[in-house]
Amino acid sequence: MVRRQHAQRNIFEMILPDGEKLWDPALRRIDEVLEDEALIDQVEEALRRRRPQSGVRGRPGTPVAVVLRMLVLKHLYQWSFEECEREVRGSLVYRAFCHIGCEAVPDDTTLIRVAQALGPEVLKAMLERLVEVARRRQVVRGRKLRVDTTGVETNIHHPTDSTLLQDGVRVLTRTLHKIRRVVGKLRFRDRTRSVSRRVFAIATESRKLGEEGQAGLKKLYRQWMGTTRAVVRQAARAVGQAQRRAKPLAPRRRQRVQGLCQQVKHMSALTRRVLEQTRARVLKGDTHHPGKVLSVFESHTEAIRKGKKVKPTEFGKLVKIQEAESQFITDYEVCAERVPDGELWEPSLERHQQLFGRPPHLATADAAFASAANERAATAREIKHVALPRRGRLSAARRAHQQQRWFRRALRWRTGCEGRISALKRRHGLSRCRYRGAAGMERWVGLGVLANNLLALARAPAPKSRMSSKR
Repeated sequence: MVRRQHAQRNIFEMILPDGEKLWDPALRRIDEVLEDEALIDQVEEALRRRRPQSGVRGRPGTPVAVVLRMLVLKHLYQWSFEECEREVRGSLVYRAFCHIGCEAVPDDTTLIRVAQALGPEVLKAMLERLVEVARRRQVVRGRKLRVDTTGVETNIHHPTDSTLLQDGVRVLTRTLHKIRRVVGKLRFRDRTRSVSRRVFAIATESRKLGEEGQAGLKKLYRQWMGTTRAVVRQAARAVGQAQRRAKPLAPRRRQRVQGLCQQVKHMSALTRRVLEQTRARVLKGDTHHPGKVLSVFESHTEAIRKGKKVKPTEFGKLVKIQEAESQFITDYEVCAERVPDGELWEPSLERHQQLFGRPPHLATADAAFASAANERAATAREIKHVALPRRGRLSAARRAHQQQRWFRRALRWRTGCEGRISALKRRHGLSRCRYRGAAGMERWVGLGVLANNLLALARAPAPKSRMSSKR
């Protein structure tokens, strides 16, 4: 059953009468923002949709306000779920902030399950609500817009053909062992030891230079691919045996076997794709094989090249960050597929128009967004100043246009987007996603953006009240 909050006295009133002085001023202002009923309503609606009767049946669950505030703390300070539980349990300030008081603190597994109910549509709606709050507090006015993209890495190891095949074989063997423990006797061969030796031999052979080293590497890969194909074939046979043996079992055990068999089929399909790309890349020399698998665990991972010297290639998802004034993020997007930055320009302008009801006075981005079509699209929306620096050799007219004072000031303001992305990565964990799957990436980025905006609201100066002059 879903509850909004605990009904009890504040622990500070009972134990520490002057406990209000222990609060961090920024945390106090965030607490005031989270009192907004619309934010709580959105989270409550998401929790009610988990089951058909979640709102009225079952034992009392973790209150909505506690869930929202603990997730904010987790992403505000870049904690794990275990650290969040421990810090809240041991701090009077965090207990008061999360509206827990003397009640029991939800454990980390409970928070993990509840957090999965917050999908991208819920987080986008919460972000819209924060934009309304920021406009009401005069933190943002929608007069400026800057857009940039960044890569958020998935939590995977560096992908190589040999280790991807090893991951597939290891997971298939492990899952078949789980099925055997449920159904009993199951015929398959455990090849994990030979797999480890093959991977080590490939790593050693890859250090050799010249044609002899390449020939030896291809020979080892052919043997390794043969072993992998044998494991995939025996996994298919074992699934058929397990399904036949599961028929007389109890319904719950039979359902367990069906779930494990689906995992085997899914991993077998991914391993076959890895076999195809290994044959194309290693044996045929086609390094541009389409639909590459970069991880069998996070199959949505893509290769992102942003031109960085330290890390030329990142493995994750491309994320668009859209800002207004006061370092406030008004929109974000986790791109389902890698797209050129220029294609994100017009959707950003449309989103700004939806949020603020009018186009910005100034719109700017880096050179990856610059094109004549994007400038025309911004001008057609009656944006007065469009600052998109062009690359390469410029004409005299274009050079004079980019040397104007307003253009150079706009580019200086645009560079603040780089600092905002850096803060998101360092302070709120957007350098690497710790949640699983595409939905986990959406949730990780969305909660990080919400934490950033709450901190921006807390640090913004109070709006100046207009005093009526006495005549």
